[in-house]
Amino acid sequence: MENLNTEQSAFDPENFSIVPQRGFDELKVGEVFRAPSRTLTDAHASAFQTISCDNHPIHYDKEYAERYGHEAPVVHGLQVLSFTAPGATLLPHYFGNVFISFLELSCSFLKEVHSGDTLYSSLTITDLEPKGNTGIVTTKVEVYNQKSELVLEGQHKYLLKR
Repeated sequence: MENLNTEQSAFDPENFSIVPQRGFDELKVGEVFRAPSRTLTDAHASAFQTISCDNHPIHYDKEYAERYGHEAPVVHGLQVLSFTAPGATLLPHYFGNVFISFLELSCSFLKEVHSGDTLYSSLTITDLEPKGNTGIVTTKVEVYNQKSELVLEGQHKYLLKR
């Protein structure tokens, strides 16, 4: 437990962290970092449409979507991908000041997502590649819906100091 007596120690914002920071060599293949579940609403889809400037009617016009074989307007794929943002989990907090950059990402969209779906995302460390005084962390990213269907899978790579 932390000492709550501020008279004995001064607060230092440089040392404030949500979780203990860990270096590259302290990470382990197989560690899983989950984001809180989130139920998508029409408001989320509208906000993303505004930000992305993607105005295709497949994303907001029920009749258009049905005419092309969809049960409802389809949530933007990039919006579903955003559920894999490392910052949606505690992973970057563990990285702390050893984080250098987000190197790359890839994904496959496996099932449609609609307003009203609840999404569950996770990042699992699959590879740790030391490279001198840096290291590359590879994570498998997955997003499931409330029906336990995998709707997106892919990977991220991050560069960390060692």
